[in-house]
Amino acid sequence: MARVKILEPTGNSRSECVILVHGLSRSSNSWWRMQKTLVKAGYHTVNLDYPSARKSIEELAVDYIPPAIRKCNGYRPAKIHFVTHSLGGIIVRAALKDDKPVNLGGVVMLSPPNGGSEVADVLKDRWYYLLLNGPAGQQLSTAVDSLPNRLGPVDYPVGIIAGDRYAFYDWWFSRFFHGANDGKVSVESTRLEGMVDFMIVHNSHSFIMNSERVRRETVYFLQHGCFSHGITDNN
Repeated sequence: MARVKILEPTGNSRSECVILVHGLSRSSNSWWRMQKTLVKAGYHTVNLDYPSARKSIEELAVDYIPPAIRKCNGYRPAKIHFVTHSLGGIIVRAALKDDKPVNLGGVVMLSPPNGGSEVADVLKDRWYYLLLNGPAGQQLSTAVDSLPNRLGPVDYPVGIIAGDRYAFYDWWFSRFFHGANDGKVSVESTRLEGMVDFMIVHNSHSFIMNSERVRRETVYFLQHGCFSHGITDNN
C-alpha cells in the first residue's frame, strides 16, 4: 500500500493538489523542503512513498500513482499536478500514457532520465547495481528499446529542470558521460519530446530539489505553465 505524507496548505488554498514522486532508492523525505514550499504557496500535497527498488516501472506506475491521484481528488481540486525527481518522472510518464486525470495540470520533472541514463548503460548488469536499484534500475538504459525511450512524447504540460554539476561523491560516475551531466543523467537525456519548457541549473542530481531556485521555478511553472528563467530571482 502506498504511504503518503500530507501537509495542509497555509494561507489561501489554491484548490489544487500536487503529487510528489521521489527518485530511485530515495524516499518521501527527500521532498521535505519542496513540500513546504508548495504548501506555503497554497497547494495541497500528496508526498508519495513507494518501494522504488522492488518493482518494475510498469508495476510502480499501476500500483502507486492511481492511489495518489485518488488521495488528491479527495480535496476536490481544480487541478492535479505532479512534481517528480529522476525515476519518478518516468513512472509518471508510464502512468499517464494511457490514463490521465481529467483535471491534470502541469508536470515538473527534476533530472528525469527521459532518454535513459548512461550510468545504467555501464552498471545495470553488475550485482551491486541490481541490489541497490532493483528491476526499475534495469530499465533505465539509453538503448532505443529501453522503457523510457518507448514511452514516446507527452501531450500534457511538462517542464524539465536539468542539472549540469556533479557532486564529489559522483566523480566516479562522471567518466561515463561525454557532455554536461549531473552525475547520474546527462543534460541531453533529460529532454523530452512535447515538453513546453526546459532549463538548466548548476546543481547535482541527488539534491536538486533542495535548491531554492529550483523550488521557486517549480511553483512558477505550476502557476503559469512555464518557468520564469530567473525573472523571480532576487540576485
